[in-house]
Amino acid sequence: MKTVKLLMLLSVSAMAMSFSKLPNTLIYHGTEFKYHDGSSLVWKSEEIDLGKIPQGKPVTVKFEFTNKGKEPVIISNVSTSCGCTVADYSKKPIGVDEKSVITATYNAAGLGAFTKAVTVTFANNEIKVLNIKGTVVKE
Repeated sequence: MKTVKLLMLLSVSAMAMSFSKLPNTLIYHGTEFKYHDGSSLVWKSEEIDLGKIPQGKPVTVKFEFTNKGKEPVIISNVSTSCGCTVADYSKKPIGVDEKSVITATYNAAGLGAFTKAVTVTFANNEIKVLNIKGTVVKE
């Protein structure tokens, strides 16, 4: 009986310890995003409102950020929500207190209001979604 209780206690302890290390968790503080692994990014803007833009003229926006963490940050991929938006980013690590930019160019072909997502994936598997919005109008 003592052996069964001891095994149950060890099992419960092992399960509790397995939950003690959180996965890379995103914690939001204003425009600052702190990750469980210690990285911290401060974004100048997470959403850019272009207002009214002319149809047929591509518009480029820049999402600027600073690495305020304790280690370099690596962007592994940047994707967009549709083929009408193309993004570019630095392929090299962004050092501590270093600034970087993610650019996105939206081809304003269709008329009307729009919101386009730019999804940034970091090497630690964290994901940040940035947005571009506005209204395409005829010139």
